[in-house]
Amino acid sequence: MIYPWHENTWQQLITHWQNQPNAWLLLGKDNTGKVAFARHFAQALLCEQPNEQHQACEQCPSCHFFSQHNHPDFYELTPRQEEDDTTSARKLLQIKIDEVRDVLTQLTQSSLRGGRRIVLIHPAESMNVQAANALLKMLEEPPEAVIFLLVSNNRDRVLPTIKSRCRPLILPAPTVQQAQDYLHQQHGEDIPAHLLAFHSNAPLFDVQPEQDQLREDLLALLAKPRLLSFLDYANAFDKQKLPLAKILDWLHKWLIDLALTQQQMSPLYYPHHSQALAQLAKKFNGYVLFSLIERILTLKPYGYHSLNVKMQIESLLIDYLNLFTKKA
Repeated sequence: MIYPWHENTWQQLITHWQNQPNAWLLLGKDNTGKVAFARHFAQALLCEQPNEQHQACEQCPSCHFFSQHNHPDFYELTPRQEEDDTTSARKLLQIKIDEVRDVLTQLTQSSLRGGRRIVLIHPAESMNVQAANALLKMLEEPPEAVIFLLVSNNRDRVLPTIKSRCRPLILPAPTVQQAQDYLHQQHGEDIPAHLLAFHSNAPLFDVQPEQDQLREDLLALLAKPRLLSFLDYANAFDKQKLPLAKILDWLHKWLIDLALTQQQMSPLYYPHHSQALAQLAKKFNGYVLFSLIERILTLKPYGYHSLNVKMQIESLLIDYLNLFTKKA
């Protein structure tokens, strides 16, 4: 399927249908339907009886295989959760070299349906260095009738050599109104409006009530910071076995909203806490705030590594508390 906000991009794509590169790099914001677009694209490329608009017929054997998720000439690579790994939530899941090599080996053989073969990789930035280099060799000398569809949430994290061998296709995010309309159609009034703001107006986010409540608990403490409450929260968060990346994201967005509020601008991520943000914005020094933001950005690459999460949270929240005690 293609989401409404991608219809225009699809129409632009089919006007140049015959000029297909061997590799595409689909770029856009997370949770906006890029993978759905890529699968729609893949099915159309594999379809044996496409219509004049290059849409899949949904009737041919190829479309049947695709709909059953067992098309012999379609390969999909994405990070997989390792079984029986109770700590995997705190691990950065990657596409590894063995998975890439397995697909590349199959591409050296003939197409089982006698047509194109499609390789979908998402997110492309989840390939580790060894996997990306293995793919690069295939992109440099691609087999005949093979098209790679790489999907990325962050083009800066894709190897430059990979990017240089792909044709970029930017998939726009929905407007705020489109995102609100979609959520209303899918969930009615069950999803609080402020969740869409937290997810940067990208409406395809997973609803996770327990994490949402844990985040709201944090925001309540950030609005009225106290040392003992912060220490208790660090312990409670650690018991959930969530990665440090989660709280880095939550705190980073709060600090951005604080900085915006101090400049008399509307908060982006937590508009339902605008009153608390406005009160706090009068009490801290901007230089210290940006020092803390810089520290969070430094930690983000380690958000899924085996750091002591509780200790890191305690340190960050103490630094946050210091925002309101330091004068310079």
